[in-house]
Order: sequence, then structure tokens, then C-alpha cells
Amino acid sequence: MGISREQAAENREAIVAAAERLFREHGVDAVGLTALMKAAGFTQGGFYNHFKSKDALVAAVMSRAVAASNGLLAGGDAAAEAVLSPTARVERYLSTAHRDDVACGCPMAGFAGDAPRIGDEAQAWYAKGLADMIERMTQAGIERGLSRTRANRAAMARFAQMVGTLVLSRAVVSADPALSEALLAAGRDALNGRDTVGDK
Repeated sequence: MGISREQAAENREAIVAAAERLFREHGVDAVGLTALMKAAGFTQGGFYNHFKSKDALVAAVMSRAVAASNGLLAGGDAAAEAVLSPTARVERYLSTAHRDDVACGCPMAGFAGDAPRIGDEAQAWYAKGLADMIERMTQAGIERGLSRTRANRAAMARFAQMVGTLVLSRAVVSADPALSEALLAAGRDALNGRDTVGDK
């Protein structure tokens, strides 16, 4: 007896959700179909009922992550995010809580290491997510009185610094927690104009 379309859609979503969590935690290449389907609660044989290939799954994961991040920056809802100042956005993004939330944090940071090696469709979704985030930050700059050109360049530079700081902080948190925290603090201070350490 077959399953309903609704159940098939629920099963597919469960696979995508499990894949997103595992891909973020371990990297796309490190996750095999057997472990993935087990985590989703299915047998490996059922994978191809939902996806033509692992690349197709990775694209679905990236699409889902980008959709979830639209209107968001490191958690919260779109309405709450809209009223945050640039300083508050940095404080939230470069927080210990966001660093530790690999499974649900910003997909631009979470998939930065995998992005160059995933399929074309998944790369296109990643690029869209990055462009969307930069555009939201650009609009915030325009609202503060910057020209579009200046706001866009500032948004690209600022977000690149935010993602780079977060990625490096996550990379060393197990080996050197103090360094990880120092990276977050230095990033927050530099991005928010509090870098008072002068050259000696």
C-alpha cells in the first residue's frame, strides 16, 4: 500500500531537516546516505524515492536554509530583526550563543566551508542567500542616509567580517575556548567602533 502525497511530503521534509543538521555539524562530504537516512528515521533504500542524487538533496537543504534565513540574522523573527541597530545585529551575530548554535545558525557561516565543493544548484542557492543578506544590510544603510553604492560596499565588507569572525571562532572553540571568545570580542569591538587598542 502506498503512502499519501502529504505523508511523502512530510517524509521528504524530515530527510531535508536531518540532512541540514548533519551537513552543518559534520560537513556535506562526511555524511553518507546510510547515516543520513537513519537520522531521519528511514532506511537507505527510501532515499531515491525523494531525491535523484545526493547533489539534489544538498540543493534542497540549501534552498531550505536560505528560505529560513530570509528576514533573519542569527535568530529571531523578521519583525524583531528589522528594529535592531547595526550594533545590536553584530552583538547578536558574534555571540557565544550563535557560535554554539551550528545546527540552526546563519547558513552563510554554517556552509561556508562546503560551498565551493557542492553542486551548481546548491551553490546558486548559497549565492542567493548571501546576496539576500547583503541586500538587507544595504537597505539598512540606505535608511541611515548612505548612498546605495556606499551602503552596498559597507554591507559586503561588514558581513564578510562577521562571517569570518564567526567561522574562525567556531574553528578553535574546542581546542582553545579562550581564543574563540577573544575572536568574538575583538570582532564585536572592531565592527562596532570600540577597538581602542592603539599601536605601540
